[in-house]
Amino acid sequence: MLNLPQALAPICVADKEILVVTNADLRESANVACWPTFEDYAQRLETALTAQGFKMKRAHEYDAARGHGFISSQKEGSELFARIDPEAPLIVLLTAWQYSHHIAPSLAKHKGPILLLANFDGTWPGLVGMLCMAGSLTSLGVDYSRLWSQSFEDEFFNSSLASWLQDGKLSHDTSYLQDVSANHAVLQTPAGQAGQQVGEYILKNKAILGLFDTFCMGMMNGYFPVKALTDIGMPLESLSQSALLVEMEKVPQSLREECLKFYEDRGMTFQFGSDDATELTREQVLEQCAMMIAMARFTTRFGLSAVGVQYQQGLKDSCAASDFAEGAIGSTVRFLIPDEDGSIIWEGKPIPCINEVDMGTAIPQTMMWRLLDAMGLPAETTLHDVRWGSEYEGTFYWDFEISGSVPFEHLKGGVAGATGYRQPAMYFPKGGSSIAGQCKAGAFFWARAHYEGTQVIMHIGTGHAVELPEDEFERRRKATTYEWPLMNCTLDGVGRDDLMAGHQSNHITVAYVPEDKLRDVLQAFVAQALTQGINVKIAGSAKDML
Repeated sequence: MLNLPQALAPICVADKEILVVTNADLRESANVACWPTFEDYAQRLETALTAQGFKMKRAHEYDAARGHGFISSQKEGSELFARIDPEAPLIVLLTAWQYSHHIAPSLAKHKGPILLLANFDGTWPGLVGMLCMAGSLTSLGVDYSRLWSQSFEDEFFNSSLASWLQDGKLSHDTSYLQDVSANHAVLQTPAGQAGQQVGEYILKNKAILGLFDTFCMGMMNGYFPVKALTDIGMPLESLSQSALLVEMEKVPQSLREECLKFYEDRGMTFQFGSDDATELTREQVLEQCAMMIAMARFTTRFGLSAVGVQYQQGLKDSCAASDFAEGAIGSTVRFLIPDEDGSIIWEGKPIPCINEVDMGTAIPQTMMWRLLDAMGLPAETTLHDVRWGSEYEGTFYWDFEISGSVPFEHLKGGVAGATGYRQPAMYFPKGGSSIAGQCKAGAFFWARAHYEGTQVIMHIGTGHAVELPEDEFERRRKATTYEWPLMNCTLDGVGRDDLMAGHQSNHITVAYVPEDKLRDVLQAFVAQALTQGINVKIAGSAKDML
């Protein structure tokens, strides 16, 4: 007779009863802070379900000892789903950042209808968590539906919820995405032929992605199969952050001081204090300088085309956050970093830096850098969270925001336009500076890669960043994370609900391009992607440029 652990009591639902689960962070400090918002939206959801003749049943309850009721580990998620009736209709209510791997493997085996439901809010951005989970389930081949709302009271929400309750599925219009055939005429344009050359160069010479401790933020949509990366000429160099810490220790104090002085001399303002636990200190930024220098040295040592560290997990308990190092290393205006032999590393060129080691941004970000550099154009790139957005004077502007790691060239005023704030202690106990500021106005092109099976698929589009008036910009900063850089923008021909319906990640990759070069760059980038064997979907009105 087998001796297996005894099964716990199953969790079943009655007729017209909907099971609700929620997922969040690994960090308990964040989960406690986010719980009241979940409770608010859970009550709103219960009211909405009741109005449509259904009853809400929570699959797991509030834990008084922990101060929240979120699933906060893969262990918890697996134990919970082992009890859940696999045929039960299930709503995953997300009102905060969440680690998809806590529940995605279990959702992949769930047979009943699944609805990912998010609050559309800047301060507690369930929309960010939902987009990450959606991309993860897409890559796992899971059938699911998605829905988002600011209030859970609007007509779009109520009618969409009714459709899902009736049919067990919910479809949105994603016609803003158009397939680009592998032999599209863009390949024959002068710009397209240039893009082909860049793609062929990568296939032949490779673009090695050097990523430290991949996957520990749980973004299953950001961890690509080895074959997928190999097929497009962009193999992974998997590195350990323990080695990064060792290299940081080798950087002498004098070099750290020179590095910090470089940015202070060029006008960056650091909001220094004295309490290391709650304020930014010089020692934290000096440690970040050592990290940047160490990252650059790994770049030359392994012949990398891009480098990325897992900034929130793994390192958060060991050293200052990586954000300043990431943004600074990705800038053209950069402290002259000496290799161990004294030679200057990548002088006059940005080193693509992959925040959160997300391979879905590493692919387009590295490709953008190689293309723009080859074309003699500014080649600084970054990713942003699709964080939030709202209307101003009749136009919906996105708030794209990443945790302090944009290149200086993306900011209004450059280095002098940047302010360094301490990263929030709730997430970063060891502190560290952000690179905060208003992203400059201008045209850009954007992309995001995901995978289905081992096929790489890339959404590509264009957009325009704007510099909103100071009071409106401040309103948006206060509604999101004040310490982080903020890009306000529109995506050409892509509305808010378009992106929410079809985007396969919480991240989006951007690079500024002069307006008069935008068409050529877009054509070249699409051709480059096709040449590398990537399936391309062109977004919105960008199709008119091909």
